[in-house]
Amino acid sequence: MNEASAKTEDVLPAGEVGQWDVVPWEIVEVVRPGLIAYEEAWNWQRTRAEAVRAGTAAEAVALLQHTPVYTLGMRGRTASMPMTDEQAAALGAEVVQSDRGGDVTFHGPGQLVAYGILDTRARNLRPASVVNAYIQSTIETVARFGIEAECIEGRPGVWVRDATGYASKIAAVGVRIRNGITTHGVALNVTTDLSWFDHIVPCGIADAGVTSIQSTLGEAPPLATVEAELLSALSRMFHVKQFVEARYK
Repeated sequence: MNEASAKTEDVLPAGEVGQWDVVPWEIVEVVRPGLIAYEEAWNWQRTRAEAVRAGTAAEAVALLQHTPVYTLGMRGRTASMPMTDEQAAALGAEVVQSDRGGDVTFHGPGQLVAYGILDTRARNLRPASVVNAYIQSTIETVARFGIEAECIEGRPGVWVRDATGYASKIAAVGVRIRNGITTHGVALNVTTDLSWFDHIVPCGIADAGVTSIQSTLGEAPPLATVEAELLSALSRMFHVKQFVEARYK
Protein backbone atom coordinates (compact mmCIF):
# COMPACT_ATOMS: atom_id res chain seq x y z
CA MET A 1 0.00 0.00 0.00
CA ASN A 2 1.39 3.35 -1.04
CA GLU A 3 0.41 6.02 1.47
CA ALA A 4 1.88 9.46 2.05
CA SER A 5 0.99 12.58 3.98
CA ALA A 6 2.22 15.83 2.45
CA LYS A 7 3.04 18.58 4.91
CA THR A 8 3.54 22.27 4.29
CA GLU A 9 7.18 21.93 5.27
CA ASP A 10 7.59 20.39 1.79
CA VAL A 11 6.46 23.60 0.06
CA LEU A 12 8.33 24.63 -3.06
CA PRO A 13 9.64 28.19 -3.40
CA ALA A 14 6.87 30.53 -4.49
CA GLY A 15 8.59 31.17 -7.82
CA GLU A 16 8.13 27.53 -8.79
CA VAL A 17 4.35 27.62 -8.54
CA GLY A 18 2.79 26.22 -11.69
CA GLN A 19 6.14 25.31 -13.24
CA TRP A 20 5.88 21.54 -12.87
CA ASP A 21 4.84 19.50 -15.89
CA VAL A 22 1.17 19.18 -15.01
CA VAL A 23 -1.32 17.40 -17.26
CA PRO A 24 -4.30 19.80 -17.41
CA TRP A 25 -7.61 18.69 -15.90
CA GLU A 26 -10.32 18.61 -18.51
CA ILE A 27 -13.14 18.62 -15.95
CA VAL A 28 -13.21 18.62 -12.16
CA GLU A 29 -16.55 18.42 -10.38
CA VAL A 30 -17.46 20.86 -7.62
CA VAL A 31 -19.83 19.86 -4.83
CA ARG A 32 -21.21 22.24 -2.20
CA PRO A 33 -22.79 20.33 0.69
CA GLY A 34 -23.06 23.37 2.95
CA LEU A 35 -22.60 23.02 6.72
CA ILE A 36 -21.90 19.38 7.55
CA ALA A 37 -20.22 17.25 10.21
CA TYR A 38 -16.53 16.48 9.78
CA GLU A 39 -16.98 12.70 9.70
CA GLU A 40 -19.64 12.95 7.00
CA ALA A 41 -17.24 14.92 4.81
CA TRP A 42 -14.39 12.55 5.65
CA ASN A 43 -16.49 9.55 4.60
CA TRP A 44 -17.38 11.33 1.36
CA GLN A 45 -13.69 11.97 0.66
CA ARG A 46 -12.72 8.34 1.18
CA THR A 47 -15.59 7.05 -0.93
CA ARG A 48 -14.89 9.51 -3.73
CA ALA A 49 -11.15 8.78 -3.61
CA GLU A 50 -11.81 5.07 -4.09
CA ALA A 51 -14.11 5.83 -7.03
CA VAL A 52 -11.53 8.13 -8.66
CA ARG A 53 -8.86 5.49 -8.13
CA ALA A 54 -11.13 2.89 -9.76
CA GLY A 55 -11.94 5.19 -12.67
CA THR A 56 -15.66 5.28 -11.89
CA ALA A 57 -15.90 8.95 -10.87
CA ALA A 58 -14.40 12.27 -11.86
CA GLU A 59 -11.96 14.16 -9.71
CA ALA A 60 -13.72 16.59 -7.41
CA VAL A 61 -13.41 19.54 -5.04
CA ALA A 62 -15.83 19.92 -2.14
CA LEU A 63 -16.45 23.44 -0.80
CA LEU A 64 -18.10 23.43 2.61
CA GLN A 65 -18.19 24.42 6.27
CA HIS A 66 -18.10 22.14 9.29
CA THR A 67 -20.12 22.01 12.44
CA PRO A 68 -17.75 22.68 15.40
CA VAL A 69 -15.06 20.01 15.64
CA TYR A 70 -11.51 19.60 16.92
CA THR A 71 -9.59 17.24 14.67
CA LEU A 72 -6.47 15.34 15.68
CA GLY A 73 -3.74 14.23 13.32
CA MET A 74 -2.52 10.68 12.83
CA ARG A 75 -0.40 10.94 15.98
CA GLY A 76 -3.59 11.22 18.00
CA ARG A 77 -4.02 13.31 21.13
CA THR A 78 -0.97 15.39 22.10
CA ALA A 79 -0.25 18.07 24.67
CA SER A 80 -1.67 20.55 22.15
CA MET A 81 -5.15 19.15 22.90
CA PRO A 82 -5.55 19.52 26.68
CA MET A 83 -9.31 19.02 26.69
CA THR A 84 -11.10 15.71 27.09
CA ASP A 85 -13.81 14.76 24.60
CA GLU A 86 -16.36 15.51 27.32
CA GLN A 87 -14.99 19.03 27.87
CA ALA A 88 -15.10 19.69 24.13
CA ALA A 89 -18.67 18.39 23.99
CA ALA A 90 -19.62 20.81 26.77
CA LEU A 91 -18.44 23.61 24.49
CA GLY A 92 -20.52 22.20 21.66
CA ALA A 93 -17.74 20.57 19.64
CA GLU A 94 -16.89 17.04 18.59
CA VAL A 95 -13.39 15.54 18.71
CA VAL A 96 -12.35 13.38 15.75
CA GLN A 97 -9.05 11.64 15.04
CA SER A 98 -8.33 12.09 11.35
CA ASP A 99 -5.92 10.41 8.96
CA ARG A 100 -4.15 13.64 8.02
CA GLY A 101 -0.73 14.73 9.20
CA GLY A 102 -0.11 17.51 11.68
CA ASP A 103 -1.49 18.33 15.12
CA VAL A 104 -4.86 19.44 16.48
CA THR A 105 -6.91 22.15 14.78
CA PHE A 106 -10.46 23.46 14.80
CA HIS A 107 -13.10 23.53 12.07
CA GLY A 108 -16.40 25.34 12.35
CA PRO A 109 -18.92 27.74 10.86
CA GLY A 110 -17.43 30.72 9.04
CA GLN A 111 -14.43 28.69 7.91
CA LEU A 112 -14.28 27.88 4.20
CA VAL A 113 -12.95 24.36 3.60
CA ALA A 114 -11.85 22.98 0.24
CA TYR A 115 -11.22 19.24 -0.04
CA GLY A 116 -9.66 18.07 -3.30
CA ILE A 117 -9.98 14.49 -4.56
CA LEU A 118 -7.29 14.61 -7.21
CA ASP A 119 -5.31 12.00 -9.17
CA THR A 120 -1.64 12.95 -8.75
CA ARG A 121 -0.38 10.14 -10.98
CA ALA A 122 -2.60 10.97 -13.93
CA ARG A 123 -1.78 14.66 -13.53
CA ASN A 124 1.94 14.25 -12.82
CA LEU A 125 1.77 16.07 -9.49
CA ARG A 126 4.32 15.66 -6.73
CA PRO A 127 3.10 15.80 -3.10
CA ALA A 128 4.91 19.08 -2.46
CA SER A 129 3.37 20.53 -5.63
CA VAL A 130 -0.13 19.74 -4.34
CA VAL A 131 0.51 21.40 -0.99
CA ASN A 132 2.15 24.37 -2.66
CA ALA A 133 -0.82 24.84 -4.97
CA TYR A 134 -3.22 24.97 -2.01
CA ILE A 135 -1.02 27.46 -0.18
CA GLN A 136 -0.54 29.74 -3.17
CA SER A 137 -4.26 29.54 -4.03
CA THR A 138 -5.09 30.72 -0.53
CA ILE A 139 -2.49 33.52 -0.63
CA GLU A 140 -3.92 34.66 -3.95
CA THR A 141 -7.48 34.47 -2.61
CA VAL A 142 -6.94 36.66 0.45
CA ALA A 143 -4.89 39.08 -1.65
CA ARG A 144 -8.08 39.77 -3.63
CA PHE A 145 -9.46 41.29 -0.42
CA GLY A 146 -6.36 43.32 0.39
CA ILE A 147 -4.63 40.88 2.75
CA GLU A 148 -0.94 40.12 2.29
CA ALA A 149 -0.29 36.53 3.35
CA GLU A 150 2.70 34.23 3.17
CA CYS A 151 4.04 30.80 3.95
CA ILE A 152 6.68 30.56 6.68
CA GLU A 153 9.38 27.92 6.51
CA GLY A 154 8.85 25.19 9.09
CA ARG A 155 5.35 26.45 9.97
CA PRO A 156 2.47 24.72 8.20
CA GLY A 157 -0.32 26.83 6.77
CA VAL A 158 -0.84 30.36 5.48
CA TRP A 159 0.15 33.31 7.66
CA VAL A 160 -0.61 37.01 8.04
CA ARG A 161 1.66 39.44 9.91
CA ASP A 162 0.47 42.46 11.86
CA ALA A 163 2.24 45.83 11.96
CA THR A 164 4.72 44.50 14.54
CA GLY A 165 5.59 41.45 12.43
CA TYR A 166 3.69 39.01 14.66
CA ALA A 167 2.40 36.14 12.52
CA SER A 168 -1.06 34.62 12.84
CA LYS A 169 -2.40 31.70 10.86
CA ILE A 170 -5.31 32.48 8.58
CA ALA A 171 -5.53 29.06 6.90
CA ALA A 172 -4.52 25.49 7.68
CA VAL A 173 -3.29 23.26 4.86
CA GLY A 174 -2.93 19.51 5.02
CA VAL A 175 -2.98 16.85 2.30
CA ARG A 176 -3.04 13.07 2.42
CA ILE A 177 -2.11 11.02 -0.62
CA ARG A 178 -2.98 7.34 -0.78
CA ASN A 179 -2.35 5.31 -3.91
CA GLY A 180 -1.95 8.52 -5.86
CA ILE A 181 -5.26 10.15 -4.83
CA THR A 182 -5.40 13.22 -2.60
CA THR A 183 -7.79 13.94 0.23
CA HIS A 184 -8.08 16.88 2.66
CA GLY A 185 -6.96 20.34 1.54
CA VAL A 186 -7.28 23.85 2.97
CA ALA A 187 -9.37 25.51 5.69
CA LEU A 188 -9.54 29.32 5.43
CA ASN A 189 -10.87 31.37 8.33
CA VAL A 190 -13.35 33.89 6.95
CA THR A 191 -15.71 34.78 9.82
CA THR A 192 -14.71 31.95 12.15
CA ASP A 193 -15.22 32.50 15.88
CA LEU A 194 -11.54 32.49 16.85
CA SER A 195 -12.29 31.84 20.53
CA TRP A 196 -12.61 28.15 19.65
CA PHE A 197 -8.83 28.10 19.16
CA ASP A 198 -8.24 29.38 22.71
CA HIS A 199 -8.82 25.88 24.07
CA ILE A 200 -6.00 24.24 22.07
CA VAL A 201 -2.51 24.90 20.77
CA PRO A 202 -3.43 25.13 17.06
CA CYS A 203 -1.24 22.83 14.98
CA GLY A 204 1.09 22.54 17.98
CA ILE A 205 2.51 26.05 17.46
CA ALA A 206 2.42 27.85 20.80
CA ASP A 207 4.13 31.11 19.88
CA ALA A 208 1.77 32.26 17.12
CA GLY A 209 -1.82 33.40 16.80
CA VAL A 210 -4.84 32.60 14.66
CA THR A 211 -6.69 35.13 12.55
CA SER A 212 -9.44 35.37 9.93
CA ILE A 213 -10.38 37.62 7.05
CA GLN A 214 -12.91 39.34 9.32
CA SER A 215 -10.41 39.81 12.16
CA THR A 216 -7.75 41.15 9.80
CA LEU A 217 -9.98 43.58 7.88
CA GLY A 218 -12.58 44.40 10.52
CA GLU A 219 -15.23 42.93 8.25
CA ALA A 220 -15.45 40.10 5.75
CA PRO A 221 -16.90 39.72 2.26
CA PRO A 222 -19.75 37.23 1.84
CA LEU A 223 -18.57 33.65 2.12
CA ALA A 224 -19.86 32.95 -1.39
CA THR A 225 -17.55 35.68 -2.74
CA VAL A 226 -14.54 34.17 -0.99
CA GLU A 227 -15.57 30.74 -2.26
CA ALA A 228 -15.66 31.99 -5.85
CA GLU A 229 -12.20 33.56 -5.52
CA LEU A 230 -10.72 30.41 -3.98
CA LEU A 231 -12.18 28.22 -6.71
CA SER A 232 -10.78 30.57 -9.36
CA ALA A 233 -7.33 30.44 -7.74
CA LEU A 234 -7.44 26.65 -7.46
CA SER A 235 -8.32 26.50 -11.15
CA ARG A 236 -5.18 28.44 -12.04
CA MET A 237 -2.85 26.67 -9.64
CA PHE A 238 -4.02 23.17 -10.56
CA HIS A 239 -4.45 23.96 -14.27
CA VAL A 240 -8.14 23.02 -14.28
CA LYS A 241 -9.78 23.75 -17.61
CA GLN A 242 -13.34 23.59 -16.31
CA PHE A 243 -15.08 23.20 -12.96
CA VAL A 244 -18.51 21.64 -13.30
CA GLU A 245 -21.14 21.88 -10.57
CA ALA A 246 -22.32 18.47 -9.36
CA ARG A 247 -24.67 17.10 -6.75
CA TYR A 248 -23.20 16.13 -3.39
CA LYS A 249 -23.20 12.35 -3.03
